[in-house]
Amino acid sequence: MVLPQPAPRFERQDFLVWESEQEIKHEYVAGEVFAQAGARQVHVLVAGNCYAALHQRLRGSPCRPYIADMQLEVERADAVYYPDVMVSCHPEDLAADRVLHHPRVIIEVLSDSTAAYDRGQKFAAYRLLDSLQEYVLVDADRRSLEIFRRLPSGDWLLATHDSARALVLASLELEIGLDEVFEGLDREPVTASTGSPS
Repeated sequence: MVLPQPAPRFERQDFLVWESEQEIKHEYVAGEVFAQAGARQVHVLVAGNCYAALHQRLRGSPCRPYIADMQLEVERADAVYYPDVMVSCHPEDLAADRVLHHPRVIIEVLSDSTAAYDRGQKFAAYRLLDSLQEYVLVDADRRSLEIFRRLPSGDWLLATHDSARALVLASLELEIGLDEVFEGLDREPVTASTGSPS
């Protein structure tokens, strides 16, 4: 009987070289490579709104926002991701060509296919970044935010009051109103009681 052979391990540094030559984006987790599907328009609009607002507010500061085409390497998780929006204030990141290592803020826009992953395994990997101070999950369908903050103890807290009123980024000393985050979305938000709009 012939047994299937395990696929050869794809080392992270080899992946980074390979990925730089690909036409579509891929993420990497512990030797496995995952092609990234295209996003819905609401996803693109909300990520763009967050990036544009951050770009405007951080102009002239030592921090810079990045949108989905920049890679984030999380060495301690043996992973490489494409977060929807990141902000870094670290000199090494500001000089980087393709790959960041020290984000202060990461924003992910949820989709049905990625929500559990963004809340679970991906957030667990992001928490291994010593530089990360805030992690934001944006639900475009429900027009809601979840803002997680690192406490001095190293624990993470869901900032429920701030999440309900604005995109409040304490680590950057700024806030962005919900109307700005969700600008351009013309349909009513989905709620638990109404379900999906028809």
